Amino acid sequence: MASTRPSFTAMLALFILALVCSTEAAVLKRLGSQLSGRTSRMDLTKFQVPLSNGSATLPPPAAGLSLKAITLGRGTQNYTCAAGSTAAPVAVGAKADLLDVTPFLPFLSAAQSLQVLNLITEYLVSFDTTTIEKSRVPKLGRHIFDATGVPTFDLDKKGFLRAKKAAGIAAPAGACKGANGRGYGAVDWLALTDAPGSVGLKEVYRVQTAGGKAPPSCGGGAARDITVQYAAQYWFYGP
Repeated sequence: MASTRPSFTAMLALFILALVCSTEAAVLKRLGSQLSGRTSRMDLTKFQVPLSNGSATLPPPAAGLSLKAITLGRGTQNYTCAAGSTAAPVAVGAKADLLDVTPFLPFLSAAQSLQVLNLITEYLVSFDTTTIEKSRVPKLGRHIFDATGVPTFDLDKKGFLRAKKAAGIAAPAGACKGANGRGYGAVDWLALTDAPGSVGLKEVYRVQTAGGKAPPSCGGGAARDITVQYAAQYWFYGP
């Protein structure tokens, strides 16, 4: 009989998530202080952002830029439906916390680290945001759309990015559809570049997405807003 034992990578990802989502005060206090110290020392030079979905490729980071942060975004993709509409919901933005889990990974090779990060992204979409907010994993920042509809990324001391879409490709076949593997699919991978008003950051990539797609039709009825849970990796580059 074939073994169903999880791989080491999957077990490590689950262990990290157990720490991420632990709400025991003493554990969180120690974990938060340890991670805060490691975050500033994390060497990102061995990491390369995944650009290919297997059939299409995003453009590489611009020459002269270096990787400044790898974060896991957890939040919602937001849509709206007009009254009586049977068309697809209209995207109106997103909101997400940007979590830094890279301090957990310095003892792994780059390939192993990416495998763990990819699994965490899939698992993270199934954890409710309240549980995640109670954890002490470093939150580097926040992703929102401003009043003019521009996507923004505030990473505090690491920089602020007002972004515009440069390129997009579909999520890979088999990408996590949503929480507990159920949903309408994973949102596209994106390459976003600097728009006027950015400080310290020039590009961000949204990759390894899980969930976030709206249902295919508004289905008629009253006007309504739709929020769809999602998770993704955000890779930030700057000079």
